Amino acid sequence: MGAEEEQLNEKSPSTANPITPAQFLSWKRQKEADTSARKAEAARKRAEDIAAGTLQMNGRELFLHEPWVFDNTKY
Repeated sequence: MGAEEEQLNEKSPSTANPITPAQFLSWKRQKEADTSARKAEAARKRAEDIAAGTLQMNGRELFLHEPWVFDNTKY
């Protein structure tokens, strides 16, 4: 069995494509840039939707934009 597997491996061309550390870092930087751009676009769209009144604010957003709602000095 071992000899047959070796012969099969020798006949089939290797599809592995080794990359350099520089290529990997370049790919990683590009992927992180794409991810951060997508997140920024989603945050911008959410802010627009909240301003338009089509989307409800969560607690943190409400506290940051309208802190007077959380004023407990009256009690």
